[in-house]
Amino acid sequence: MTLNELENLGRAGKLKREDTTQAEFDGLVRSGRTRLRDAGDPHLALESRFDLAYNASHALALAALRRHGFRSESRYLVFQVLPHTAGLGPQVWRVLDKCHGVRNLSEYEGYAEIDERLLGDLMTAAQKLEAAVCALGPIGPATE
Repeated sequence: MTLNELENLGRAGKLKREDTTQAEFDGLVRSGRTRLRDAGDPHLALESRFDLAYNASHALALAALRRHGFRSESRYLVFQVLPHTAGLGPQVWRVLDKCHGVRNLSEYEGYAEIDERLLGDLMTAAQKLEAAVCALGPIGPATE
């Protein structure tokens, strides 16, 4: 996978080049996995499960970005670059994009339309993201 797109975003000031460690990467993956597992608990409120699945997705997407030696101050951008960081196509990115909007409505306006279908789509996207991030392998010497 070429990282030209990430480098271009770095030059544009959208991403910052910053080395990472295996411990940081592993911590983000562990956080994502824990939240994703907890999001599957049917005893929790739908909104809580959505929050857990969304934050799991963010942690995993951030792990993919950090794995390539970049950082972003934008929650949205870590999802937007998934084709370049985790090789994921629009079927995953579109779900995360929609859920980002729902999350913002909930966080900033106190309103969210979350249903079982949206949660299911988010869980599926998060599981695909988890698999893609875990397939990236360990941090190489260039970013460690």
